[in-house]
Amino acid sequence: MPASRWETQISDILEWIKDEQDELAEWFTDINNNTTTDNVIQTEQPPVPTLNSELPSELPILPLRGLVVYPQTAVPLTIGQPRSIKLIDDVAPTERLIGLVTSKNPELENPGPEDLYTIGTVGIIHRLFRAPDGTIRLLVQGVTRFRVEEYISVDPYLKARVTYIPENEETGLEIEALARNVREQFAHIAELIPSIPRELVASVASLENPLQIVYTVANFQRMSLADAQAILEYDHVTDKFRKLVSILTREIDVLELGQKIQNEARSEIDKVQREYFLREQIKALQRELGELDETAAEVEEFRKKIEAQKLPEETEKQAKRELDRLSKLPTAAAEYGVIRTYLDWLVSLPWNKATNDNFDVAHAREILDKDHYGLQDVKERILEYLAVRKLRIEREINLQDQPKDDSVRRSREGVILCFIGPPGVGKTSLGQSIARALGRKFIRISLGGVRDEAEIRGHRRTYIGAMPGRIIQAIRRVESSNPVFMLDEIDKLSFDFRGDPASALLEVLDPEQNSEFRDNYIEVSFDLSKVMFITTANTSETIPPPLLDRMEVIQLSGYTDNEKIAIAQQYLIPRQLKENGLFSSEISFTDASIQTIIWGYTREAGVRNLEREIGSVCRKIATKIAQNEPVEAVITPDIVHDLLGRPRFFEKDEINRRTSLPGVATGLAWTPVGGDILFIEATAMPGGKGFQVTGSIGKVMQESAAAALSYVRAQSGQLGIDPNFFLNNDIHLHIPSGAQPKDGPSAGITIVTALISLASGKPVKSDIGMTGEITLSGLVLPVGGVKEKVLAAHRAKLKTILLPRQNEVDLEDIPAEVLQSINFIFVEKIDEVLNYVFDHFGNSPKTKRARKIKS
Repeated sequence: MPASRWETQISDILEWIKDEQDELAEWFTDINNNTTTDNVIQTEQPPVPTLNSELPSELPILPLRGLVVYPQTAVPLTIGQPRSIKLIDDVAPTERLIGLVTSKNPELENPGPEDLYTIGTVGIIHRLFRAPDGTIRLLVQGVTRFRVEEYISVDPYLKARVTYIPENEETGLEIEALARNVREQFAHIAELIPSIPRELVASVASLENPLQIVYTVANFQRMSLADAQAILEYDHVTDKFRKLVSILTREIDVLELGQKIQNEARSEIDKVQREYFLREQIKALQRELGELDETAAEVEEFRKKIEAQKLPEETEKQAKRELDRLSKLPTAAAEYGVIRTYLDWLVSLPWNKATNDNFDVAHAREILDKDHYGLQDVKERILEYLAVRKLRIEREINLQDQPKDDSVRRSREGVILCFIGPPGVGKTSLGQSIARALGRKFIRISLGGVRDEAEIRGHRRTYIGAMPGRIIQAIRRVESSNPVFMLDEIDKLSFDFRGDPASALLEVLDPEQNSEFRDNYIEVSFDLSKVMFITTANTSETIPPPLLDRMEVIQLSGYTDNEKIAIAQQYLIPRQLKENGLFSSEISFTDASIQTIIWGYTREAGVRNLEREIGSVCRKIATKIAQNEPVEAVITPDIVHDLLGRPRFFEKDEINRRTSLPGVATGLAWTPVGGDILFIEATAMPGGKGFQVTGSIGKVMQESAAAALSYVRAQSGQLGIDPNFFLNNDIHLHIPSGAQPKDGPSAGITIVTALISLASGKPVKSDIGMTGEITLSGLVLPVGGVKEKVLAAHRAKLKTILLPRQNEVDLEDIPAEVLQSINFIFVEKIDEVLNYVFDHFGNSPKTKRARKIKS
């Protein structure tokens, strides 16, 4: 039963109970204040019929929706259906007895016989009132129960033949206990529901008849329609009581839980209200004392910071606008914290705070040489930048007097460098040295794995938890508007549905745009033109071309053995001694021992693994010292072998052993981590013109291998190869290591050499390495990565390198010690290659060529 209808029923019936005879008419009048007593049918109070012949065997049936009427209870009803009104009109002038049967589905407008329960209650009409809207309101009193045997009529209203069900009068201790329990539970419910009048509780408490107690309480208690009908249908009073007790118990649990929730919510509201009143009192006291409240003090503090910062015009306008909004908001408002955080970011950025550059070029050179060995290209570029900045500042007045012919392009102050090189060559540490040489602050962020544009540009303030991007965050941390800003691993940026961070960096790394960089969170422009941006990468292939075009690329190649030895002695060993708690007097490394580590235990372009192996030696020495074991003060190659174990790379006869068989040639390859040597292996098996290439190679390399095979087959007669060799054999070309992806055309001449070696049965000279692209006509085309490949050959102790003639200019970047230890031979056609790699193809003037390169 809906709560509002239930409470209305209680109120209506209470009026009838208070004065059944005299006040009933007044209750009807209260229903509609505009109604006159002419609409009320006044009759004498009828006697209640008994279960004798006074009750008819046939009754008109009034269907009830959402309501069960019990015997010995009075219930107000509102009649609106035409057939129900017809029923009341026919019955009211006569015996006034009707059958009250509840519909199983309260949503049905006109329930039929099959939609009604079979047990109902005989009701007698006490009062009847016709409302102006055409409905009839009446008060009925339940008399006794009946069972519908059959319906004898459905028009104009339902009429049924019924059998009356007498009530079983029961007494005893159990009945008394159940009755008392029901009265107490109902009283408890009345305490939890303020809308239940105390008079109703007192009326229930005064009842003595068990049946009357059950029906009265059930009539006023909120319960489901099925439970209410079940109480009516039970024949035994104990069953009715037990059902009612379970309903009352559950209702008490629900009400107590609801009251608990309400009390908790009320206490929280009371706490908030109390805090609000206390704050208002504090504000009043502060006004009396002439002090500012918390909000006003915070606003005033921000105002002072804004004035002290001397912000740009646009930024100052934005800051003051947000400050005015903040001053009008209560501290409890959700937007108060958002605006406060935004203002805190604005006033904490170094808008006009910068470090002074140290323009002493000699001092800068000294620092760069002290921190890093070699890397002359980078050092020269930094010194150039410093010298230009020095001249511009010294000649600023004279330069301003010169006429400006270009009104579009602005003067640029910053520099954007990109260091590209293999791992471990000192790209990141070089940025710190540059900052030290210039006297600037240094800040670094790693871009590896960044795939969200908001990481660069920040989030808009409309998002919860929004914050600026990494650029603005780093500028705030470093507290300078002109730091040396390193963007590490720029080649490892990614992108997805959230945006492309590489595209967002276009504005940051463009000197024409970064003077007005706008972060989505800050919403005003910040000048990044004074920042020296340095990016690092292992390869340029994964950097988007538009982004690469905005940077000045400086290639950092790998170190030679002598450079690694010098770096180890000057930087790596002292640091490892300190980290492992050793004194320089306890341990020292000879150049030969370092050379042993380089050759046998590392295979890299940089020095990262070299330092790791040196650290391993130092830890083993430290362990012996901690155990009071004798140690050698000087680390020799033999001691290195004892401490590090068997060498892992490049045994002395490895190249000789692998190239001693026909079909194997030594090539040179470029990798993102530096150069490396590459063995091309070819073998033949009985078959017919089959050719396969393995070794995890790319499409370009597959095409290069196919072109090499086509050239060898086409020139087999001139090369002295049996024409039937390729007709009667399948060729398998393999390029170890199989798990390492490989691609590119630079292994073309190496593949040709391996195939000719296989077909002719002649092995290739073991001390020769080669690189170059091959064409079908036998031309050798230039390739890239020459410096890295030459350094790899030098590490592998190769004595001769074959290069395309057009790559001769690349030798200018090769260190002098490498040029002196390797014989470089430049070729234009594959015939020249064969003359050098196979003795039987004739002699060539390589000595003359070598002297030319070394001069």
